[in-house]
Amino acid sequence: MLWYNNAQKDFREVEQMSVLEGQPAPDFALPTADGNTIRLSDLRGKKVVLYFYPKDDTPGCTKEACSFRDNLGVLQGMGVVVLGVSPDSVASHQKFAQKYGLTFPLLADEGAQVASAYGVWKEKQQYGRRYMGIERTTFIIDEEGIVRRVFPKVKVDGHVEEVMEAIRALEA
Repeated sequence: MLWYNNAQKDFREVEQMSVLEGQPAPDFALPTADGNTIRLSDLRGKKVVLYFYPKDDTPGCTKEACSFRDNLGVLQGMGVVVLGVSPDSVASHQKFAQKYGLTFPLLADEGAQVASAYGVWKEKQQYGRRYMGIERTTFIIDEEGIVRRVFPKVKVDGHVEEVMEAIRALEA
């Protein structure tokens, strides 16, 4: 993975940890839009859908968040806690959640430490510009804190249905 330093405008190789299926999910503590802090370890005993997205209130991220919102009752009925993570601020998450009626926690990973720990903070390129950002990825974590499914490079359309199908398959 490359690390980008805005001040110096250079790229440097750094080691990237990727979380694989069957491995323990890295623990974290991140602030939520409502001022609380969520620790993954506090959710032991529950299934967790942890989805990383690039930016609040952008077309793909909004569509993904609204799809999780629209299916939240079904997911909760399956015993699942949904958590969205981006490098946006708590204030940005508050506006995003309020604007779209998002009722599940959005976690502010402003330094991208959690995204880096999960291996989703990657070099991206758009219009010839290189920068670091989130690669849209979803993790299903079981009740013991083990990653059971990883969905890298998520395509938003149909993704939540794919996640629900995977959870059902894991329970079978």
